[in-house]
Amino acid sequence: PQERPANEPQPHDTHHGSDAPEQNDAQPPPTEPITPMPPITEADRAAAFPDVEPHRMRDDAIHAFVLLDQVEWQSGDPASGGNWDAKGWIGQDRDRLWFRTEGHTDDGRLEDAELHLLYGRAVSRWWELVAGVRQEFRPGPLQTWAAFGVQGLAPYWFDVEATGYFGDRGQTALRLEAEYELLLTNRLVLKPLVEIDLYGKSNPERRIGAGLSDVDTGLRLRYELRREFAPYLGLTWHNSFGETRDLARAAGDAVSGLRFAVGVRAWY
Repeated sequence: PQERPANEPQPHDTHHGSDAPEQNDAQPPPTEPITPMPPITEADRAAAFPDVEPHRMRDDAIHAFVLLDQVEWQSGDPASGGNWDAKGWIGQDRDRLWFRTEGHTDDGRLEDAELHLLYGRAVSRWWELVAGVRQEFRPGPLQTWAAFGVQGLAPYWFDVEATGYFGDRGQTALRLEAEYELLLTNRLVLKPLVEIDLYGKSNPERRIGAGLSDVDTGLRLRYELRREFAPYLGLTWHNSFGETRDLARAAGDAVSGLRFAVGVRAWY
């Protein structure tokens, strides 16, 4: 076969002569190795978040928390008085001892007061089973209930408590409570709340009827001067139903009412 002249360009050659320099697209290797980012230490975290206490998940340390959710004065029909609702716990990440207390006064008289002491056991990331006792001081004579239930954070950030009760003489009860915190700004928070009580048997001494007994709702707007302390204004509404309504009316008590509330919320 016929040989090509030595100075003839080769097929697909982009250069037009043997004098064209050769191109090499490969980049030379780095002369210095790349140093990886060092791991984050506890000292780094403490410097970045000086106000956050270090806390390992599921450790053996004992911690405590107290929430004064409602410490307020209510004014409306037919009477005015104080109202409180508080809760707290002490324990570890999984096992805790809880307390709950709530009540109210009318015209200086203690109308309703109760205390829960509960053992809580975390069963998932957001839910906890509780069991213990509920002591009622008013209205009527003292009464003790065995209590059990579940509490936690439902989807869409609803804070939920569902507690069942067993009392003497076969009495049963169920309380459902749900609340939600709507952040209007970083410090202005609107919190609606609803609480429903149901009873299995009537108890005229305590002015309680079987079935749906009463519903309490509230709407409170608070301003957090600090995360741990916030004054608030609100409206509350109470309504009795069924036999409970009849017993309250016979005793001369209000069966429903809208009240204005002013108070503070604090935790530590």
